[in-house]
Amino acid sequence: MKVSIHWTYKHPKGRQIELTSDFLPANEALFLVEDFEKTSRVKDIVFYDTSDQSWSKKELQQYVKGIETEPHDIVAFFDGGYDIDTRKAGLGVSIYFTQNNKQYRVRKNSSFDELESNNEAEYAAFWLLLQELENLGVHHIEVTFKGDSQVVLNQLSGDWPVYEDEFIRWIDRIEDKMKKLGIKPIYEPISRKLNKECDQLALQALNGIDIDSRIELQNG
Repeated sequence: MKVSIHWTYKHPKGRQIELTSDFLPANEALFLVEDFEKTSRVKDIVFYDTSDQSWSKKELQQYVKGIETEPHDIVAFFDGGYDIDTRKAGLGVSIYFTQNNKQYRVRKNSSFDELESNNEAEYAAFWLLLQELENLGVHHIEVTFKGDSQVVLNQLSGDWPVYEDEFIRWIDRIEDKMKKLGIKPIYEPISRKLNKECDQLALQALNGIDIDSRIELQNG
């Protein structure tokens, strides 16, 4: 979860200045506040998450401690490839997350038959991504979803209208699953270049190469 810090700075000359930070990961925000407090010049500290919910320092500390053993700081990527001749789709997903103060990456691909378009393949890839998040035990937390499908991400966010019946069916399934898991989505479209990992996974699925891995990432 990311939060913004709102606090009052007590100037040495007696003035008080209201300050607000950018959105930061919750643990980083707590670290900064504890450093601020050493100066004895701050007061009235409140944190706000991206849903504009307010948190006290104690509440945020309890939240951070509570999620240490569960997957958090989750960034999830997806991509779908489509062969128009065979109507076969290749799906690729990768998930980066922190758990027990360690960082991990999960990679998974799969094939899917009888789809109608590349856009539908992208929806199927997003669905695969949600299944992997569920397998990891992800629940009631913010997740950043990244992909190069403007259609999927903008339709899921509600920024673009949806007219195709097959897309509406995928969206209903996806929204029901996210509601069940308590996932708060953040949608970030990225370029195809930045989505190479999932593009490769989707291509491997089309070529019959199965990938299902989880590794711990080494810092640096």
